[in-house]
Amino acid sequence: MSFFRTFLNSPVGPKTTHFWGPVANWGFVAAAMADIEKPPEMLSGNMTGVMCVYSALCMRFAWMVRPRNYLLLVCHASNETVQLYQLSRWAKGQGYLQLKDNKTPSTSL
Repeated sequence: MSFFRTFLNSPVGPKTTHFWGPVANWGFVAAAMADIEKPPEMLSGNMTGVMCVYSALCMRFAWMVRPRNYLLLVCHASNETVQLYQLSRWAKGQGYLQLKDNKTPSTSL
């Protein structure tokens, strides 16, 4: 019971935005995970790129803010991972990540 009371009244406990902000942000991760089943043509490269930048900036904020917000850091690290995966799927679907055939033409004498 003492642990729960300590957590409840802590600077990152459920009485603060340091707790509820990350909880709400897990929705981004859930949405990105749900989009894994979609074909790459349905993904928005612009929005996925924006989500990557957003999560990277929020990870830095979570690390620099005092007290450190590890819940927010883990949430945005998870979102960054899923969004980068989605961005790679989109890029492959658009043909940006295709391997080029570097065969040299054979010359016959």
